Amino acid sequence: MAESKYWLFKSEPTAYSFADLMGEQGRTSEWDGVRNYQARNFLRDEVEEGDKVLFYHSSAKPTAVVGTAVVVRSGYPDDTAWDPNSDHPDPKSTPEKPIWYMVDIKGEAELPHPVTLAQIKATPALQEMSIFKRPRVSIHPVVKEEWDIILGMGGA
Repeated sequence: MAESKYWLFKSEPTAYSFADLMGEQGRTSEWDGVRNYQARNFLRDEVEEGDKVLFYHSSAKPTAVVGTAVVVRSGYPDDTAWDPNSDHPDPKSTPEKPIWYMVDIKGEAELPHPVTLAQIKATPALQEMSIFKRPRVSIHPVVKEEWDIILGMGGA
């Protein structure tokens, strides 16, 4: 298997929180509903089984990295797009020509201390994180050094 890559996945805790993921421990959870093309491309083309994930609560007070997860299934078509009753249907996406993709993840550990966006911004070694370049994208690549620094800040 290739060397693991590192990612930051954003989720609004009112929609799906890290506690929701950890409550499903022993199971995997679909990371579905992504409707941004750049994030879709990451899910479809780059996120792979074994990759590590920083789970980030967005639209929260405070916004923060709150835990870690691992990818347990690489990208595959997001069938929620085909369901008109789902929270995020897209009638242009079909089983024959899927537009959107998802992965499966499994929660690993909650950080003892959430690492807030303010702390990340205040850390010189994290200034180049892609979260600052494309803040509206829900999936960001993370380099190993950034991963290590954030885990250290979080007490992991």
